[in-house]
Amino acid sequence: MSKRQVIDISTEEALRQTDIIHILAQHLKDKNLKYCISTFGCQMNARDSEKIEGMLEEMGYQKTAKESEADFIIYNTCCVRENAEMKIYGRLGALKNIKKKNPNLIIALCGCMMQQDIVLDTLKKKYSFIDIIFGTYNIYKLPELMQTRFETKEPVIDIWDSHQDIVEDLPNTRKHAFKACVNIMYGCNNFCTYCIVPYVRGRERSRELDDILNEVRVLVADGVKEIMFLGQNVNSYGKTLSTPISFAKLLLEASKIEGLKRIRFMTSHPKDLSDELIEVISKCDNVSKGIHLPIQSGSSRILNAMNRKYTKESYLDLVEKLRAAVPHIEITTDLIVGFPGESDEDFLDTLDVAEKVRYAGAFTFIYSKRTGTPAASMEEQVPEEIVKNRFNKLLELTKGYIYENMKKYVGQTVEVLFEEISKNDKSVLSGRTDTGILVNVRAPEAFIGNFADVKIVDTKTHYLIGELAK
Repeated sequence: MSKRQVIDISTEEALRQTDIIHILAQHLKDKNLKYCISTFGCQMNARDSEKIEGMLEEMGYQKTAKESEADFIIYNTCCVRENAEMKIYGRLGALKNIKKKNPNLIIALCGCMMQQDIVLDTLKKKYSFIDIIFGTYNIYKLPELMQTRFETKEPVIDIWDSHQDIVEDLPNTRKHAFKACVNIMYGCNNFCTYCIVPYVRGRERSRELDDILNEVRVLVADGVKEIMFLGQNVNSYGKTLSTPISFAKLLLEASKIEGLKRIRFMTSHPKDLSDELIEVISKCDNVSKGIHLPIQSGSSRILNAMNRKYTKESYLDLVEKLRAAVPHIEITTDLIVGFPGESDEDFLDTLDVAEKVRYAGAFTFIYSKRTGTPAASMEEQVPEEIVKNRFNKLLELTKGYIYENMKKYVGQTVEVLFEEISKNDKSVLSGRTDTGILVNVRAPEAFIGNFADVKIVDTKTHYLIGELAK
């Protein structure tokens, strides 16, 4: 199939779903219906939820934060860790009671969790009151699935086991008028032995360069100043296209778009971070100087068991290369404690990396066994007590390093994009630096969505405190 044929099919499908949205909008007109959406998991899920919200609002639904007053409730689920799944099951029990009081309530589930056969079987047996179930490959089909549910009054289950088309041209919402996320690719080809993502989101497939750049131009024309490029592994962007292209090339072309003040991206896999990409980060002023670079473990032996395809030494070399090219770059990471077979020596290697790199932020997790992944059946599962002790030690250590890193900003003046009012103090605004560091500043609400110079006067472990520069 040619590139043009693929584009035509995707456009045709988007138009078909748009037509259904308009039909539903007429059907639901003047009913004052409300929807409530809960999103679990990563930025990719958050972006999918924006699309879901856009479609629902185009149909005439209004958003509410209260499930008790909603006419349509949807959970966009995650299955990366077991506790995320347990949280979903716990909340479904409460929804059953809500539906008893409101038989017209529509309940929908979607996302990664739905792609697992064992979950689907459980939902069919124990949660038959759910109206619509769909997965990660067909988010864009929500209007059609809703139409089917309204017409048949029967539960609708539509789970695909593989990807078909990338359909993007549908309504979506944005939390902020001044910044937006843009999917540049879907799926993952890495098959880390602990990770369920390739099984529930499929193999890598990249969007065409021109489609991405056109979407960015439209967003910038609509007032967006900051773009976040999203992918499970953005560094491998473009490899699956008919004419391969690098992520560095995409960043370079996007950086030329007039009015685009800042470009972020996540997530970067260390094995694919090229010298070309480092050069683009270094030379393009509007490409963020903050990078999320998950190491997962500091032990080369464990990294090999994880199928991460790099070593402790090569990772540290990469960090040095980044800092040589971009001296003020900030690096954040993910760390897993208690992977099967992790010894005391392996854990000490992880502590050693944390000490050497001095991360600006670290997401630290206890290994979660995921059925269907190779690691789930590995021998030498680490005892829970040992894992918890290691986790607490690593958490305490990284917090100390993060705080030490933050202290260097005191007295500096940095540029901040103000994003929202602080949850703890209505007179304080929160925003982020070019390197991704969170900053709280006492400032007028009118500053939200704008950049301003801020002098840092104090620091906490996970954020800076500043004042508007005079």
